[in-house]
Amino acid sequence: MRRVAVASFIGTAIEFYDFYIYGTAAALVLNDAFFPTLTPVNATLASFSTYAVAFAARPLGSVIFGHFGDRVGRKSVLVASLLMMGLSTAFVGLLPGYSTLGLWAPLLLVLLRFVQGIGLGGEWGGAALLAVEHAPRGRRGLYAAFPQLGPSVGFFAATGVFWLLSSALSDAAFRSWGWRVPFLLSFLLVGVGLFVRLKISETPVFARVMADQEASKVPTLDVLRRHWRELLLGAGGMIIAYGLFYTATTYCLAYTTKNLGIARSTMLGLSMVACLFLAAGTWLASTRSDACGRRKVVLTGTGLAAVWGLVLFPLLDTEQPVLIALAIGGALFCMGVVYGPMGAYLPELFGPRVRYSGASLAYNLGGVLGGAVSPLIATRLQPAWGSASVGWYVSAMAVVSLLCVLALPETRERELG
Repeated sequence: MRRVAVASFIGTAIEFYDFYIYGTAAALVLNDAFFPTLTPVNATLASFSTYAVAFAARPLGSVIFGHFGDRVGRKSVLVASLLMMGLSTAFVGLLPGYSTLGLWAPLLLVLLRFVQGIGLGGEWGGAALLAVEHAPRGRRGLYAAFPQLGPSVGFFAATGVFWLLSSALSDAAFRSWGWRVPFLLSFLLVGVGLFVRLKISETPVFARVMADQEASKVPTLDVLRRHWRELLLGAGGMIIAYGLFYTATTYCLAYTTKNLGIARSTMLGLSMVACLFLAAGTWLASTRSDACGRRKVVLTGTGLAAVWGLVLFPLLDTEQPVLIALAIGGALFCMGVVYGPMGAYLPELFGPRVRYSGASLAYNLGGVLGGAVSPLIATRLQPAWGSASVGWYVSAMAVVSLLCVLALPETRERELG
């Protein structure tokens, strides 16, 4: 179990590092590097739009990798998703900007971001199942906490690398070549992830499915026909986790540096501090869900998020570093309370024949609804209605997730098959 926990944790940490460095770069430099002919607001929107492309691709990745994960096995699919995600990320660091390639530069950027999304669409479901299907029933929340901690560590590492580069380089050097370094590091990280993942075994639950010759022929169709309710409600439950994260990190990073004039290095440092709140909320909620139940803990998190959305931007607008760290840290803590138990909750909603496809689709559809559009909507809301309107939008997402989770059953005592 230690090897499984390490493999699921390291894999998600690496893949989310890859995903988050793009979000940080989108907030800081991609508008200048790839969209220099647009006005500042439109360039930011264009940059966030390329960011959203990966979310649109993630459900497709769920279908592709879920199909093979439910028919061939969890392990081999996880290796393939890691390679796809890592290499597409590294090639962003090698991609010339608009000044060199012209229109081809943003087009190739969108293509690489789309491939990134497909890879990540297959990653989370396999990593969660790797942990959950190996774990004993009373400890599934505990072991699912390890892949759920991957985003915290990935975000901390991504932000830390950008913070070091921002502090060490001049603004001109950072915008010229420094921002590419975090992407190029992905070459090294992919090698580490492959080394760890190739040493793990197939999950015992899937091994029994194959031994009984019960694999689904078309898992995605089975999910849509027989588990559509769990799929839609599970996706709805994930909306606030994604919405909180990408509002509190990607959008707030752009908002505080460009609208409030706070130094880039200061905001990156505060984001790293706030990330500790995400890790704490994720671990606390994941482990407590074994005793209290997944549903109860997730409902608590959505309720907290509905309240915190209303205080997020008033705290940011003080321009005080301590209060800014509290604002973002509080949002990420609420996100962790929702996100942590989902590592066990979503897989438990689906049977073993379609679990990879069902859990992955629910997770990534929630990403489309919550993560892909949040920075775009926030960028439009703030100039028209003020920063408080973005907070109301966050609270509205929390209410939607709360209603969806209320319609789902408790799954803690379910057998996985």
